Amino acid sequence: MASGTSDLEQPILSSLGKVGKSSGEIGEPLINGGRRSENYSVLAAVLPFLFPAVGGLLYGYDIGATSCATISIEVSSELMHYCISLSFIITYIERGHMTSGSLYGALIGSILAFNIADFLGRRGELILSASFYIVGALVTTLAPDLVVMVIGRIVYGVGIGLAMHAAPMYIAETAPSQIRGQLISLKEFFIVFGMLLGYTVGSLLVDTVAGWRYMYGVSVPLAMVMGIGMWWLPASPRWILLRAIQGKGNVQDLRETAISCLCRLRGQAIGDSAREQVDEVMSELSYVSDEKEATLGDMFRGKCLKALTIGAGLVLFQQVSSSIKSTGF
Repeated sequence: MASGTSDLEQPILSSLGKVGKSSGEIGEPLINGGRRSENYSVLAAVLPFLFPAVGGLLYGYDIGATSCATISIEVSSELMHYCISLSFIITYIERGHMTSGSLYGALIGSILAFNIADFLGRRGELILSASFYIVGALVTTLAPDLVVMVIGRIVYGVGIGLAMHAAPMYIAETAPSQIRGQLISLKEFFIVFGMLLGYTVGSLLVDTVAGWRYMYGVSVPLAMVMGIGMWWLPASPRWILLRAIQGKGNVQDLRETAISCLCRLRGQAIGDSAREQVDEVMSELSYVSDEKEATLGDMFRGKCLKALTIGAGLVLFQQVSSSIKSTGF
């Protein structure tokens, strides 16, 4: 469900949920070390996390469902008859294209994600991601042959690439600071839960004739929930203020829009402090924009090198352990 309007045109709806209280500050205290008491509505804080997290759930679901879909394609008498009638026999290489099609798309989505996020915003990128999820799932589900199926998998993968970029950014920029880390970590839980859901649905449908179609079809309503939810949510106030800092609109208008979005994200509990908090974030962004731009070489120095080593090491050990398991050693 692609959006025809920009984030800045999103109407400001009524505040959400019941009031809860906590303490902390929006963003990191880069400008001053003082900490303010931040009130927020619990429901208003949960929903901006929940809908982006569905993007991670759909990623995990695809992993689990595809594992069962390959089995369903091999054993489905309906599909075997269908394949033979079209002189279409699934080889190991073709099955590899089917299973890795979403990864091809995710690579494309990841390359495009940075420009899309800057142009459409995090919310707009997630709406676009949901659109790719829906189209990709429908094309895969209704595919008349292997080529169309792989195309559908690639389209679905583009949605994965966009969602995995935008979801953590939107959550980080909209969540109250004191629960931001927990919510971002919980998004990873949604990916794993999606895998479990995919394996569960797949195991129930694996012996069904053309069950693989139903497995991929389950993604459609989930993606619709994600798209509708993101359409309803406001834009990230931080992204709006970043546009103001970059001179991509009237500063005062963008500031007022950011205040309205922040009020909706926090609910009625934010009271009259929204303007002050927006000014603090704007000052922080102005400070950061004056810093020297990072270079590629900075990845291999200091704390960045440590993080890169840990990340690469985890991927290496994961691949080694998977290879050992698959070879039976």
